[in-house]
Amino acid sequence: MDSTNGHSLTNSTAPSAKANDQAIGFISSVGDEIWDWLTFSDSLVTTSQTGREIGEMKITVENATWREEPCYLVHANSHGIVDQLPMGTSVTAYVGRSLQTFEQTHYEYVKIPDNPLDKKTLISLSEDGIYSVKKTVSQGEETQRTETYYKKEHLQGFISEGSNLLLQRVMVKRGIPDNLTFVAFDSTTSLCESTYKTLGKSIQKIGTRRVNVTGVQRTVHSVQESPTTWESFFLSTGHLARRTQLGSQVTMTLLRLPEEHQYQDAEIPEETPTVKPLKWEEDMQLFSRFLDRKAELTDDHATYMRRHPELRALLADFLQFLLLRKPDDVTGFASEFFGAFSSAAPSAPSFARSSQSHARPSSMP
Repeated sequence: MDSTNGHSLTNSTAPSAKANDQAIGFISSVGDEIWDWLTFSDSLVTTSQTGREIGEMKITVENATWREEPCYLVHANSHGIVDQLPMGTSVTAYVGRSLQTFEQTHYEYVKIPDNPLDKKTLISLSEDGIYSVKKTVSQGEETQRTETYYKKEHLQGFISEGSNLLLQRVMVKRGIPDNLTFVAFDSTTSLCESTYKTLGKSIQKIGTRRVNVTGVQRTVHSVQESPTTWESFFLSTGHLARRTQLGSQVTMTLLRLPEEHQYQDAEIPEETPTVKPLKWEEDMQLFSRFLDRKAELTDDHATYMRRHPELRALLADFLQFLLLRKPDDVTGFASEFFGAFSSAAPSAPSFARSSQSHARPSSMP
């Protein structure tokens, strides 16, 4: 089944979603030294809540041209398996230095058995300044197509998925001002507001190193659905270190520091936990357990002594002979004393060692 849902041109009045002056001013203030800095790649792994690797994410930004105009070619691709369902998304966009999107293809899929879902959205800017937004949604045997048009001047401050990746890199380099509101499309391709705010600095362990990262929160305030929020954390070099969508079961994480970051920041040493001395005498629970155990051992030892009265006699004899002989080698004396009770010991005069220590010294020649 193939159905087409209408075409519309938004040309009479401006859309209700609008970028604020702070956002427009932020973009216009970006200098060439930052625009020249944005072309590098990121590669992250996708992990589940249990830490198992279930996919990967790659982002590349390179210089390109669009209709002979210099721009960036942004390509982002992520795929994985969530709840045993293969799914993924890819974005290919041509974006100018003012973060104006010239063209973008956004493709999403979920391989549901017998009912696969595919979404494809194409945004393109015509030579006469009209944006067309063409969306195709296929699920099972049904396909729906929509097409909407906007005047270029009504999309001032528009941030697509592709230009968003560049904008966040710019923010890491420039700093993240408060109250930035841009314009974006939500998952239904309805025009809405998109806000950014800083999450400050935190520490993330990457490989064997602990490094500082800067957090950026992006929220798309959908017209028909609940807001969608992403939290992304970046190294000082602009590389993406971690990304997650709030409420999602997966996290995208950088496993290895890029070479250009190796000497950017000093390694943050591991914090050695302070071990507090244990004063068990002052802990009522521990002290109570100590008294219980002490009483238990005392009773056990007393019971054993009552069952073996020969033990008292044996120890009394040993101490009596020890104090009478007063040998220098107490250990050897004890060995000879108790060795006499062993059937495996060779026969020898008892207390020979202590007798020798008390014998009269022989005269010298």
